Formats: sequence, C-alpha cells, structure tokens
Amino acid sequence: MREHAAGTGAGVLGRRARGFARRRWRSPVARAFLKNRGAGIGAAIIAAWVLVALFAPAVAPYDPLAVVGPSRHRPTGDFLLGTDLLGRDVLSRILVGSRISLVIGLISVGIGLVAGTAMGLPSGYHGGRVDALVMRLIDAMLAFPGLLLALVIIAALGPGLANVMIAVGISSVPLYARLVRGACLTVREAEYVQAARCLGNSDLRVMLRHILPNLGGPLIVLSTLQVGSAILVGSALSYLGMGAQPPTPEWGLMTAEGRAYLGGAWWISTFAGFAIFSAVIGMNLVGDGLRAALDPRGRGR
Repeated sequence: MREHAAGTGAGVLGRRARGFARRRWRSPVARAFLKNRGAGIGAAIIAAWVLVALFAPAVAPYDPLAVVGPSRHRPTGDFLLGTDLLGRDVLSRILVGSRISLVIGLISVGIGLVAGTAMGLPSGYHGGRVDALVMRLIDAMLAFPGLLLALVIIAALGPGLANVMIAVGISSVPLYARLVRGACLTVREAEYVQAARCLGNSDLRVMLRHILPNLGGPLIVLSTLQVGSAILVGSALSYLGMGAQPPTPEWGLMTAEGRAYLGGAWWISTFAGFAIFSAVIGMNLVGDGLRAALDPRGRGR
C-alpha cells in the first residue's frame, strides 16, 4: 500500500510539473517569441556560440597560442580556416576567442544595467533636484557617441580587457538610466505604489520591491540588444589596439592583425569578422523577438 501511495504521489507530482511546463510554453509571450522566425534563428546562433564558448578547449583542434603551421597558410584539411601571420590556427583562435567576446558583452551589460538602474530609479521616483542632477550627468555622457566615450575612458584607464568591459559598461549607462527613469515616472503613480507608501514602506523598499520588478520586460529587451552592441564596441576597441593585447585570441584583435594582408591572406580577418557579425546579428534578432513578444499590440500580427 505504501509503495502504491508513493507511486501515486510521484505520478501526481510528475503530471503537475509537466502541466506547469506546458502552461509556461503556452503563455502569450512564449508563443509570440517561438512564432517569430527571426528570433528563432537568432536564438540558434547564440546557443551555438554559447556551446562553443563552453567547450572551446575541447573542440579547438590546436592550441590557439601555439605555432602549428607555416605563416598565412590557406584553408586546407589540416587548417580548416587557415593560419595567421605567425602560423597559429585561425579556427582554434576563433573558437577560444568566443569566450572572451561573450564575457565582454555580458559583463559590460551587467555594469551598465546595475549602474544605470541605480541612477534611473531614484531620479524617476524622487524627481526634483535628484532628477535634475542625474539627468544633467546623463546629458553630459550622451554628448559623446558611445564608442568615443569608451575610447576616452580607455585612454584614462589604459588598454586591457578588464578596462574594455568597464569602458563599454559605462558608455551604456545613459541608455539604462533614461529607460528606467522614464518607466519609473509612470509606475510611481500607480495605485499599488501609493498603497505601499501608505503602509509605511520606505522609499528604498518601494523602489526595489514594487517598482523595479515591473521594469523587467524593457530591461531584458535592452540588455539583450546591448550585449550585441557591447561585443561590437569591444571588438572595435581591440581593433584599434585599446582592448585585448597580443597574443590574446580576441576577434577584434584578430581582424586587426590581418587587415594589411586582405589581398593575399583574406581568411585571417574575414573569418574573425564573420564571427563578430554572427554574434551581433544573433543578439539583435533575439532582442527584436523579445521586444515584439513582450508588446501586447504586436502579438497578434
């Protein structure tokens, strides 16, 4: 009897878990995202790069830092994407470099998200002098294009991957601050926020527990789009010599190393550039799919 009861209980729990999973996948947002062909392609591209980054040392045919063949060797069976100026395998360097580029994108977005939210929430919630002070600072940052602002920060901090992440993250702070401020200006007048204030909740608790969770959708969409932008800007900084330094297998640096040999050894820069393109376009497709899925007006299209 006990075994039968245990089996029955496990079966009930299993059916509940499957039912919960089916309900999640049947949600309007999930259905709209899965029906978006571009979002599916982008998700497949990003999933492929994530798997490559996770298992790069195991799948790379050669050591990315070792000289394994003649200089500027054409793509062949031994070197599928050829070799670079020093005879290092281009495929191995691209596979291992995916880790660096994805980490740059994720950490940079994390810095921008945390700092921008920390500035935008009190600005939109309190208004007045706090809002004026924060917005003047944001306006000053927006006076510089994103890449130029990142270059200024790198020039002050010095070249290096860690400084690239900081620079790219700071350059994206205004986007998050303005988004959070604008959303907070609307949400702070909602009835549930007024009720939370009347119950004696502190301003910090109201912002973190009642306002911030309702900004999740726009922040997720912006962060997804910004990962692609961060990868692109990080690669541009490395291309200019301000980011990753040799012999680091970073996509932007690899593109720069082969730019003088495009006529005779086109594969050195071309394949690294294509890796940047595919990762950025994949993130943009996923971000556009999430934006359309989270917009109730666009789900029925």
